[in-house]
This record gives sequence, C-alpha cells and structure tokens, in this order.
Amino acid sequence: MSRRALEGREKVLGPDHPDTLTSVDNLALLLQDLGRHGESETMSRRALEGREKVLGPDHPDTLTSVHNLASLLRALGRHGESETMSRRALEGREKVLGPDHPDTLTSLHNLASLLKDLGRHGKSETMFRRALEGEEKVLGPDHPNALLSVHNLAAVLEDHGKYDESEKMWGRALQAREKALGQEHDEVYKILKHLAGLYEKQRKYSQAEETYERGCTGFSKTLGKQHPTTLECIKKLTELQVTKSAAVRTSVIDTEVVINHVNDQRSLRDRLRELTWLRGRRGLGGGKSGKLL
Repeated sequence: MSRRALEGREKVLGPDHPDTLTSVDNLALLLQDLGRHGESETMSRRALEGREKVLGPDHPDTLTSVHNLASLLRALGRHGESETMSRRALEGREKVLGPDHPDTLTSLHNLASLLKDLGRHGKSETMFRRALEGEEKVLGPDHPNALLSVHNLAAVLEDHGKYDESEKMWGRALQAREKALGQEHDEVYKILKHLAGLYEKQRKYSQAEETYERGCTGFSKTLGKQHPTTLECIKKLTELQVTKSAAVRTSVIDTEVVINHVNDQRSLRDRLRELTWLRGRRGLGGGKSGKLL
C-alpha cells in the first residue's frame, strides 16, 4: 500500500510535491521496520533531499526526515553519522519548535540514547535528565515518553555506577508500568529483570533472587517456558544462586579464619605467659642459666 500511495502521488502530484515526499519518508520507515536497511536509507535520503529543496532545511518536515535518518544510521551502527544528524535534528527543532516541544524532546531523548551506546555516560545522563524534565512538564509524569526516559535514565545511571539513584529510577519505572499495565505484563517483567540485575551488582543477593524469580515466573506464564527470554532469565537466576552460595561459603570461611586467628593469638599469649612464669621460677631458685651455643 505504501508503494502504491507513493507511485500514485508521483504520477499525479510529481516527485517533489510535499505529499509525495511524505510518502517517500513513510516508505523509508516501513522498510526500516522490515529490516531492509539499504532500501530504507535510499528512501530516507531521497525524502530529506527533496524536503530540503522544496521546503527548506529548517522546515519541521525536513527536520523530521533528519531525525528519521539519524535513527536509521544508529540502527546500522554508523554512530558518527548518526550523531551528526541527531544534533542537527535537535538544534533545528529547538530553534523552530522550541525546547519544550514534544518533537524536540524526542530528538533530545534519541541523542541521549546514542551517547549511551557510545559509552559517554555523563553527557547521556545530562540529556536524559533534560528530556525527562521536559516530558514531565509538557506531557505529564505518566506519559509513555516520560516513562521511557525514566527507564533509560535508570539504565545509564546503572552503567555510570550510580546504583542507589538507579535503583530509585527502576523502582519508579516498575510502579508506573504496574499501574498502567497491571502486574502481569511483559514490560513489567522486563523491568524486574533489570532491577534484579542491579540488586546483584549491589550484592543484595536475596532481593535479586526474589526479583529474578518473579520475573522468570512471569515470563514463563506469558511467553512460555521455552521462550528465549524466559530461558535467559532462568540462566541469570541460576548464575545468581551459584554466586550467592559462593558468597555464603566465603563468609563462613572468613569467619573461621577470624576465629582461628583469634585462637592462635590466644594460644601465643598463653605460651608467652607460661615462658615468663618459668623464667621467674628459675630466678627464684638461683639456678644457672644455660648458655646457647
């Protein structure tokens, strides 16, 4: 249908008509969803070039094409090109639409996600915070876009080693998902798996085990026992239980070492006291002291 719409508009309106270019851009997005990235890139660049020519580089539709091309390039792993396009989309939308427009916040969020992929956690965290603050203000704290920012901010804080703050964000994301979707939903179980992983990093093994168990049970019900996501969750739970057992054994060994050390110290003190007493007895008896050869 997308190709039919495009061909019809090309024939009736011409290849450079704004509506034709919208069909080109829509087809590019569809091809991306289908994993046909080469064709998608060709269409995306055609839409962008046409819109720049007809509408100008700062038109909102042109900036939408820039944004879409940036997302495609990120999916292709071409991060340098994607960052260039992402920044262009963000700066253009801030200028034309304003910093708090939903489209601007979407570009901000996408750039933050790209920076996270690149391991630039500090800058990514700053941008996610900006996006979340704007989304809460404009869309409300329970809007899906705001909740997505909470989720991603929790992840980047965890990557950045800020575990306590990350835990709060994961908890907020979990509560919001449970409120919106109910407790028995795949999105809830995904957050449980993330939260369990964080607990494991914090060595909160009992909480991690309980949270993994809840997530694995949920995945088993909704996806099936043999689904890859379920099996991955079970694998992580099993690995955690091994780690937890090893930690308990290590704790027991450490305790025994301390006890043995204390006993050894006591034994040494007792022997020193005995030696001192014997030397004192010899002194009292007037005996000759032996000479060491």
